[in-house]
Amino acid sequence: MSDAILALDGVETCYGQSQVLFGLSLSIAPGEMVTLMGRNGMGKTTTVRSIMGLTPARAGGIRCLDHDIRGLPSYKIAQLGIGLVPEGRQIFPNLNVRENLVATAVARDGGAWTLAKVYELFPRLSERETSMGNQLSGGEQQMLAVGRALMTNPRLLILDEATEGLAPLIRQEIWRCLARLKELGLAILVIDKNVGALMKVADRHFLIERGRVVWSGDSAALEAVPDVQHRYLGV
Repeated sequence: MSDAILALDGVETCYGQSQVLFGLSLSIAPGEMVTLMGRNGMGKTTTVRSIMGLTPARAGGIRCLDHDIRGLPSYKIAQLGIGLVPEGRQIFPNLNVRENLVATAVARDGGAWTLAKVYELFPRLSERETSMGNQLSGGEQQMLAVGRALMTNPRLLILDEATEGLAPLIRQEIWRCLARLKELGLAILVIDKNVGALMKVADRHFLIERGRVVWSGDSAALEAVPDVQHRYLGV
C-alpha cells in the first residue's frame, strides 16, 4: 500500500537464536483502524516492539510516513509520529496525572492534542488531575496511558493489549474513545482479544499465528468466517 502511514514488508525478528516473526507484512492507511489479533505468544507484542525499534527486526522493511524506520532508535521512531500505549500501561507511578500527561508532550505541526483536549476525551482524568499514577485504578491508568500517547500528537496510535484486565464498563469507555479518535482521522493499530468489539470499530484485521499473518480482511469478511475466528483466536 503506497499511501500507507505504516507498512511492514516481510519482517523477521528474533530474540537471540529464537525467531519469532517470519516474513510478517501488514499496512495501515491514514485514518484507518487496523487490528492485530492472535493467541498469546504468537508474535503480537514482538510486532509492536519491531515497529518501535525496541527489538530490531533482522530482515524485511518497516516504513512510516515514507521513512525507512527499521534500525532507527526508538526515540527517533516516536519523533516521526508514532504514539505507543504499551502493554502494562507503564505510566510514571510517582508523577500525578497532569505531570504524566505533560512529561512527553510534543507540539507538532497540525497537532491538536492539549491537556484540555485529553481531559475532554477522558473527563475522569480531569477529576483525578492531582492523583499520583500509583493511586489510579487500572481503567484510569489505561486512560492516562492513552492520553499520554495523544499528548505526543501522533499520526499513528498503537495500543498493545488495549483493554486487558479491565472491567467491562471501562472496556466500553476505551472502545468509545477509540471510535472517537478514528472519527477524528487518527490512524490506529490495536492489539486486543475482544473480537466482537473490534469488528464494530475497526476497518481491517490481521490474524497472526506463530509469527505469520494467516488471515486478513475487513470486519464483514471476519464475521463471515467463525471457523477462522475459532481456529486462530479461540472464540
